[in-house]
Amino acid sequence: MSILQLLIEALESLSSNKVRSALTMLGIIIGVGAVVAMMGIGSGAQNAITSQIESIGVNLLYVMPGGEASDVEPLTMDDAEAMANPAYSDSIGIVAPVVQGQVDVSIPGKSTNTSGTGITPEFFEVQTADIAEGQPITQAHVDNFSSVILLGSEVAQDLFDTTTGLIGKTVRIRGQIFKVIGVLEEQGGTGFTNNDNRVLVPISTAQLRITRRSQAGEVDMIYVQAVDTDAVQPAIDDVTQLLRARHRNPKGEDDFNIMSTQAFLETASAITGTMTLFLGGIAGISLLVGGIGIMNIMLVTVTERTREIGLRKALGARKWDIRIQFLVESSLLSLGGGIMGVMMGYGIAILIGQIAAASGTSLEPSIELSAILMATLFSATVGLFFGIYPANRAASLEPVEALRTE
Repeated sequence: MSILQLLIEALESLSSNKVRSALTMLGIIIGVGAVVAMMGIGSGAQNAITSQIESIGVNLLYVMPGGEASDVEPLTMDDAEAMANPAYSDSIGIVAPVVQGQVDVSIPGKSTNTSGTGITPEFFEVQTADIAEGQPITQAHVDNFSSVILLGSEVAQDLFDTTTGLIGKTVRIRGQIFKVIGVLEEQGGTGFTNNDNRVLVPISTAQLRITRRSQAGEVDMIYVQAVDTDAVQPAIDDVTQLLRARHRNPKGEDDFNIMSTQAFLETASAITGTMTLFLGGIAGISLLVGGIGIMNIMLVTVTERTREIGLRKALGARKWDIRIQFLVESSLLSLGGGIMGVMMGYGIAILIGQIAAASGTSLEPSIELSAILMATLFSATVGLFFGIYPANRAASLEPVEALRTE
């Protein structure tokens, strides 16, 4: 019997019980659809997080107090100035210290709690903070302890119900009046923070009027940008040596931590990759359930068609002919369900992407061809695997016993 004849006969057999065939395929459709959707969403989330991290440069270091020391000496502006000294290191490019904290920003009749960051002009070179209107914070603002502020787009909207025409407006933080000199471009929320819900002020003003620190000139973090990606490790080594020399911990322990964007990128990729596989694995369980459903239906089919099998064998059909007939039927069930499942999964992923976009979340599902092929081939394999037992059972029937069956 040719392959074409086998396919035609299998289709005729399955179409004779349309409802049962459709319900059997439903398990495979749901399983494949869930796998494709979860893989697409997981891959999209990984791409979104990766692009967000890469947008600030893969040669950026984050220097923070902490480390293994029990007595931690805070980071200071003097530490940042020492790192920025071009005579010290040729691997360090830009240095930007910051102070951070939650603040209440208010105008008459309205108030909002947001993230307040004290910065230097170098901040704009190491972080994404484009100005939609107005001007950035300058060195003159820092030197003169100016009471000026940049509003994130969300903060501007919350306070003024608009993000334009705000230059010269005033807001209050802890009773201090700040003049609005600009509004930041809208960026949208990320996997870590919402950069639209923040305000930026000169670091000197923040240290004097907003934040309260135990030591003069204390900062919460220092951004250090290596001159290029190849200089990341030399920059880490240079910063480490400098801080060890300046802090001189009596126990010889480091009282600081240095993280790199590359490390964040690797960690984020590992986490999202693991989550994608985990979700795909859970969704794949439904494929096994669908496979068991195929085996169950094929066993019922063997019982119903016992006389047909006996007649075919009495007319000369070999065991292989009977076996391949039932294997083709089970494979068609799973392969058809797999194709429809791919389409369903693609639709679900696109729908979730649209819902995420409507809610302001940056998530664009990415369904790769490899995921589609893997899900389709796996569904066909499931049908083939779970069809082996019913096929062997049908092929093992004795013709005389099968013809006696009512």
